[in-house]
Amino acid sequence: MSDLVIDEALVRSLLREQHPDLAGLPLREVEGGWDNRMWRLGENLAVRMPQTPRAPSLLEKEHRWLPGLAPDLSLPVPVPVRIGAPSDRFPRNWIVATWVSGEPADAAPVERGPEAAAALAAFLTALHREAPADAPAPTQQREPLEQAADTVERHLATMADGEAARLRELWDDAVAAPGWERPAVWVHGDLHPANVVTRGGALAGVIDFGELCAGDPAVDLAAAWTLLPQGAAERCLEEYALADPATVRRSRGRALLKGLVLLEIGEAGEKGRAGGKPTWKPAGRAALDRLLASVP
Repeated sequence: MSDLVIDEALVRSLLREQHPDLAGLPLREVEGGWDNRMWRLGENLAVRMPQTPRAPSLLEKEHRWLPGLAPDLSLPVPVPVRIGAPSDRFPRNWIVATWVSGEPADAAPVERGPEAAAALAAFLTALHREAPADAPAPTQQREPLEQAADTVERHLATMADGEAARLRELWDDAVAAPGWERPAVWVHGDLHPANVVTRGGALAGVIDFGELCAGDPAVDLAAAWTLLPQGAAERCLEEYALADPATVRRSRGRALLKGLVLLEIGEAGEKGRAGGKPTWKPAGRAALDRLLASVP
């Protein structure tokens, strides 16, 4: 698999073999992607090709669950419409999904705060309904906050003392907050700027549901600080249905962790390291600044 070239010719040939009615549509590669590479197919579809060992299982999860969730969501999402089977030509499954128009928010940040706050609150309220017993379990990264304490402390140790102290206070408060004691709800699981799209500064869609699972809504509510512009988190929390005080406290900790990770991956991108994403650095810095502004 490491020697296999995933290019337009391969994607086109797979479409001809397995979905010939789609093979004649225009095809062009889209930049970005972590676990999958993506091609836009015609005006309304996208082909997602796995490029990491874990990616096929993430695509299978989306194909299994997202079509049933999408109709009740208030923002466009990439609904899988076809699945590609492993073959001699390409040994992993792949999918065709609906295209979500817009620019990734790490490159085109959300700017229309009040509107975006209301849109995010409505989306999360619709998504965060009780998950069925057979829903996917959280991945390691979505497990209790305290398991990430070493990661957070490693990052805080590189910051100025005053900033680190305020963020450490926020982190300690989040870890001390009571856990989610109600039934687990559906959560996106990886709601950060590269996984939402914007148009004209407004929130226009949510993408990449590979981490979809049953869990704590605070995992997604962290987006109030990682996505929305300064001052908009409060509006989102007012309109979001499950924003009890403990969940808000946990969500701040989740946002801190996400902001630190975005910052690290962004700095790696600036240095040209594999897997780095330069546009993630300002997104991570902005998330930390919003959190700092929320700490008395």
